[in-house]
Amino acid sequence: MNENEEFDTENPFREPVEMEIGDSLDLHAFRPKDVKAVTLAYLGAAREKGFKFVRIIHGKGIGVQREIVRSVLSEVGFVKSFKSGDEFSGGWGATVVEFF
Repeated sequence: MNENEEFDTENPFREPVEMEIGDSLDLHAFRPKDVKAVTLAYLGAAREKGFKFVRIIHGKGIGVQREIVRSVLSEVGFVKSFKSGDEFSGGWGATVVEFF
């Protein structure tokens, strides 16, 4: 960055960042205000890739991100079901999602 460019503290990236879509999304890297948009974008991309099940890692904490994620999941038409992960997939710090 040179001295004539202004740094945007809200969005440090000049262009969208491409991410590989896998069967798991870890939300720890995202700001809480971005969780809903990131989750929606991920779900659409994961479905397009043909995944039947995905895991969203939101962390245990006090449950704020979990509730945001589950609110989104309850509104998405192609989500068949969702539940907390089992002991091997994150427990209540992750949500496992099944698509239609």
